[in-house]
Amino acid sequence: MAWIYLIIAATCETAWNFCLKYMRFNDLKAIELNSFYKWQGGLPVLLPFVGYVLFGLANIYFFSTAIKHIPMAIAFAVWTATTLVFLKIAEVSFFHERISWPEVFFMLLIMTGILGLKIYALPVK
Repeated sequence: MAWIYLIIAATCETAWNFCLKYMRFNDLKAIELNSFYKWQGGLPVLLPFVGYVLFGLANIYFFSTAIKHIPMAIAFAVWTATTLVFLKIAEVSFFHERISWPEVFFMLLIMTGILGLKIYALPVK
């Protein structure tokens, strides 16, 4: 179950990164109290901030739950690598960015490293 929590934490970290990308700090001053909840009003400006907080808290919760059962160094390596792969998949899938063969090769190396860590890691005592 700890590995599932780690994957959920990596998913939340991926969403958190995209919320960070779409934050518009300068537009916060233009939000009015009577229209902050409307789509044409402040909602497009506020949603990344709300997602930033919610995904950040969920990430902390799931990662802290996972490291109680997985050695911390291994959990951090898997979490970071999985987040990197999820970010690239999201960029290619949703934002139509290109991916090169060297990127695919090195992501496969990362996944091989993750599998090696999972298979050969010593159990937590």
